[in-house]
Amino acid sequence: MPPRARSAWTRTLGQLALVLALALAIGLLAGRVWPALAIAALGIVAWHYWRLRRVLDRLTSRQRPRATDGRGVWNALEQQLRQSQEDMRARKRRLVAMLRAYRAVAAALPDAVVVIERNSQRVQWFNPAATHLLGLRHPRDVGLPLGERLQAMQVSHWLAAGRNAEPLLDAPSPVSPDIRLSLRLIPYSHEYWLLVARDVTKMMRLEQVRRDFVANVSHELRTPLTVVHGYLDMLDPAEQPDWAPMLREMQLQSQRMTQLVEDLLTLSRLEAQDGVAIDEAISMGSMLATLRREAEALSQGRHAISVEDVAGVDLRGSVKELHSAFSNLVSNAVRYTPAGGHIDVRFEREGDGAVLSVRDSGYGIPAAHLPRITERFYRVSTSRSRETGGTGLGLAIVKHVLNLHQARLEIASEVGRGSTFSCHFGVDRVLSRDPAPIGATA
Repeated sequence: MPPRARSAWTRTLGQLALVLALALAIGLLAGRVWPALAIAALGIVAWHYWRLRRVLDRLTSRQRPRATDGRGVWNALEQQLRQSQEDMRARKRRLVAMLRAYRAVAAALPDAVVVIERNSQRVQWFNPAATHLLGLRHPRDVGLPLGERLQAMQVSHWLAAGRNAEPLLDAPSPVSPDIRLSLRLIPYSHEYWLLVARDVTKMMRLEQVRRDFVANVSHELRTPLTVVHGYLDMLDPAEQPDWAPMLREMQLQSQRMTQLVEDLLTLSRLEAQDGVAIDEAISMGSMLATLRREAEALSQGRHAISVEDVAGVDLRGSVKELHSAFSNLVSNAVRYTPAGGHIDVRFEREGDGAVLSVRDSGYGIPAAHLPRITERFYRVSTSRSRETGGTGLGLAIVKHVLNLHQARLEIASEVGRGSTFSCHFGVDRVLSRDPAPIGATA
């Protein structure tokens, strides 16, 4: 107990003892001790009840306890209540100031911010940017389900995914189809979620300009490269032995440039697609046999290559695109694995889906590079890429092809112990393999 409260408590007990002592003295003089003590006790109880009633009345009427100079228990209690109320009011003023500051920050944001209830998905609050980007109006839309208000965007199923909802990177705004939005759902508490919508119209236009530029430049480079490559093939190093090293280097670089242009065109075409170009049944037995031949031709006997097909199923998609993706993974494994290493290609089931993995015993990839390894032109080692002749676009092509097939690429790697690239396909891309007809040969 604090010293001040202990002093007030002691003083009050002393006053009670003094009153009872005076009542006892008066009762002795009057010859009626017990009636005097009873009257004094009832008076003490009545006084304390009156003080308690006054404190309760002030608390229920939300009146501030008046400042008192007394030193008794009730005075100490009123002083404590007054101090508590002043502290609570100060905290409330600070919280209100913080809330106003946060709302001012949210109102100043160029991104739309909408607070929705987790279970009902009803709108609780939104900033002014939500009016310009999402068409929400205050107070009309407060308390209404967000999915109904954004029915034109068809986000009900996306909102229902909750924590598993992937960001929507390119969604048309209900205000204008020319406005492109990026939506992100952030669960920040058990009861409320935050929807953040960002205007990415300029970014999408710049991205389209970049794609068009790369595609046009790559297409225009095809003809001069073909001419240069043709003239180089016409030159015979035997006629000019001194030119032989230069001619070989020129042919090598022209071939590398041609491959770079082809990869850029392939990537531009994949980025422009909304889905799989040709959706057909893919015989994985033939696909794996082709990958084996390509790997052995590129390896020239320098590696141990194994190809296993234990899935017993085929895939559905574009043969050309998936072959391009798988071939990139296999060729990378051969290029970045020293002589004497091994490359293992394995196609197997994964639950109701399937996975094709390419494992090598090469140099490995440091963990810091893994998040960016599928970016175009990103290189872990520039000098090593020059030696192997890579273009830096192979994994970007793999990622785009898999995305078009609703599949994903997973990369596991350890420096000095090799890497494993896994292509995971869902049940929608898996087909039962037809049994071989009677008399067919493997």
